[in-house]
Amino acid sequence: MGTRLFSWVMSRRVRYTGSIRPHIRELAPGHARVELRDRAAVRNHLGSIHAVALMNLGEATGGLALLAWLPRTHRAIVTDLSMQYVKKARGTLTGHADLTLPAPDFQGTYVSRAELVDADGDVVATCAAEWTLGMRPDAR
Repeated sequence: MGTRLFSWVMSRRVRYTGSIRPHIRELAPGHARVELRDRAAVRNHLGSIHAVALMNLGEATGGLALLAWLPRTHRAIVTDLSMQYVKKARGTLTGHADLTLPAPDFQGTYVSRAELVDADGDVVATCAAEWTLGMRPDAR
């Protein structure tokens, strides 16, 4: 129940991300693996997974890998998102992020990248999220 319970808690705390019902399979500083089941709620009119659901999975995957590393004295906010859609997405998808992390005291712009693959291991989309990292106001 560990990964399911953690995924449920995260989905309740981050409601929009929770709308796709992600299952967080692995999480460590700089690394995340997140699954998205193909179901009617995330499909478009063409019967494939909707572009915005893919964007949500990509941002969540890269964001979790970054936030698992983020020092308590810092905060991160997304300032830009971009996606490249490679092929129609069908079936269970897995988002992978393996980041090269900045120094613990880094402040500035950082880009996390996530790759979304289908059950055959084919890349269906890639996501780049630009984050602004800085000190929390209450940590100064």
